[in-house]
Amino acid sequence: MRKKFIAGNWKMNLNTADAVALATGLKDALGSANIDVAICPTLVQLTSVINAVSGSPIGVGAQNVYFENSGAFTGETSVAMLKDIACEYVIIGHSERRHVLGECNDTINKKIKAALAGDLKPIFCIGELLEEREAEQTEAVLKAQITEGLKDISANDMANITIAYEPVWAIGTGKVASPEQAQGAHAFTRETIKSLYNNDVAANIRIQYGGSVKPDNATTLMSQPDVDGALVGGASLKVEDFMGIINNA
Repeated sequence: MRKKFIAGNWKMNLNTADAVALATGLKDALGSANIDVAICPTLVQLTSVINAVSGSPIGVGAQNVYFENSGAFTGETSVAMLKDIACEYVIIGHSERRHVLGECNDTINKKIKAALAGDLKPIFCIGELLEEREAEQTEAVLKAQITEGLKDISANDMANITIAYEPVWAIGTGKVASPEQAQGAHAFTRETIKSLYNNDVAANIRIQYGGSVKPDNATTLMSQPDVDGALVGGASLKVEDFMGIINNA
């Protein structure tokens, strides 16, 4: 059985002192739980947070990365720069990057390839808009995002990728996909991976659910057969809430 993988996306919600305090609190509370946990602070907080969780099983990830190794790309951060400070994960394709900042599947594919080439582990986000779900286009949207986002990614490299299904209509809205909706999207995602690769890759890929995950709905969501963990937003900003999700997973 795959261990659950719980990642916290802190977005732009904490200053450095608060981020370090939260990371330290999680380190103290987590202990030796048999679960994989990562936290993803902003770029300017990465080094401080990495130092704060040093010696613990908590991984640290960036919220974004660029696909070029170096050059005149003002404001961007390369894979090598993230690895230089011992970053382990990177979120790629989050809905806010797609729908607020205009990233397309081709750009996301380039970022995934760059991350893998530089030994970063991508958390690859997919998910549909409300109007796409209402138009019964969820599976078509997910298939395009997965197929184009993973173009030319080898089966061996898939072992280092986590997929996060995030229905855009459930992110930060308080709305949560029902267990049946989450399971349906995750099962479709796994079948799509199977069609692109093979049974082993599909069986071993970790697929997280993201979208208003909280302690009181974590057990139900995590009990679905194809839900392997969670990508947590707002509820990862308090130790007690994040630990509630971790414990209930």
